[in-house]
Amino acid sequence: MSARLQESSPSSRRGWLGVAAITASLFVFLTTELMPVGLLTPLSEDLDISVGAAGLMVTAQGVAAGLGVPFIVAWTRRVDRRPLLTALLAVLALGNLVTAVSPNYPLILGTRLCMGFASGVFWAIGVSMAMRIVPERHANRAAAVVMSGISMATVVGIPLGTVIEARTDWRTTFGIWAGLSVLVLAAVAALIPSVPSRNAVSVREVFRLPVENGQLRTVLFMVVFFVLGHFGAYTFVRPYLEDTADASSGFVTTVLIIFGAGGAAGNFIAGHTVNKSLRGTFVVGLAGLLVALSLLRFAGNGELGAVVALVLWGLSFGAVQLAQINMTLASAPQTFEAAMSLNTMAYNTCIALGALFGGLFVDHAGVTSVLWFGVTLAAASLLLRLGTGREAKRRTDPPEDDLAPTAPTAR
Repeated sequence: MSARLQESSPSSRRGWLGVAAITASLFVFLTTELMPVGLLTPLSEDLDISVGAAGLMVTAQGVAAGLGVPFIVAWTRRVDRRPLLTALLAVLALGNLVTAVSPNYPLILGTRLCMGFASGVFWAIGVSMAMRIVPERHANRAAAVVMSGISMATVVGIPLGTVIEARTDWRTTFGIWAGLSVLVLAAVAALIPSVPSRNAVSVREVFRLPVENGQLRTVLFMVVFFVLGHFGAYTFVRPYLEDTADASSGFVTTVLIIFGAGGAAGNFIAGHTVNKSLRGTFVVGLAGLLVALSLLRFAGNGELGAVVALVLWGLSFGAVQLAQINMTLASAPQTFEAAMSLNTMAYNTCIALGALFGGLFVDHAGVTSVLWFGVTLAAASLLLRLGTGREAKRRTDPPEDDLAPTAPTAR
């Protein structure tokens, strides 16, 4: 590595405190983005809209996060990342507050759209920031710690939101998350050292990356299929369980916690397997996702079947999620922020489209149809991974697994 990534950090201890603040940032961003998943039914009833329309809350934020991030990251490439992150958290806090008090659904959608821009930029810069504020030898560990925020959000954040809603209402839930966002903003301002922008490129260079980098291009296609399938189904877990298993809100909360715990376990397991085989981790995770969705469809009309399916689904998602981040890093280590902005664009746009297409299926073909949508898209991602693996062997190219993830270097 040509530059010391930790040069801005006065101490290793402060660096790790900064990593904790970035992890907390991921927690509040992700729970805000996906909170409607656990609140679709009360949201639709209170706002007098269909469940599919309520799912557009996820769609609006995902669209903005996906489409805006490459431009904003490039335009802010000379901005210190600490004040940029505090500004993003300020937008998040204000957006949650407006959502909590909004008198109508169009204002909520517009607010979620604005919040999406902030969310997308965080996903592009957050991991890179964490890798730079600790000693170089701990960069990958810092990235893994930040990514654990995903598990925290699914294990604690989203289920906690459903608990708060059950005891109060959905507006109170978003109000509390506004307060949490302010607390995290204060932690970021106090704990993270100055992080001058590096490893960022112009808009033109960002969009040239997948044209010139075939490995990154393949990864992005796999991400598109996987995320479309996963979130197209996951966004409507609550109405699916209520419709097929006559699930109560308490049971829905329980299985969301179970899903999150499975995701945490899958993330932990993948942390040990991605360095041995990125491709293998991704393939096994996707295969598990296909089995889980099929099991939920055919055995999910009872509580035991639903629990087993959600455990396997969570395990698989945790593994695939960590694998695809490492695959992105391995494919473009010298331009990681730019590559992550494209990953974020693909990921969040497909969260939005998954929720949109899933809502259309729910409204016009029934709630069970979203599971088949998920199976089809996850299978497409798996086939692409298997197909590119065989092609690489025929070309005698170096296997992707030989590209061990490393910390991003300065340009």
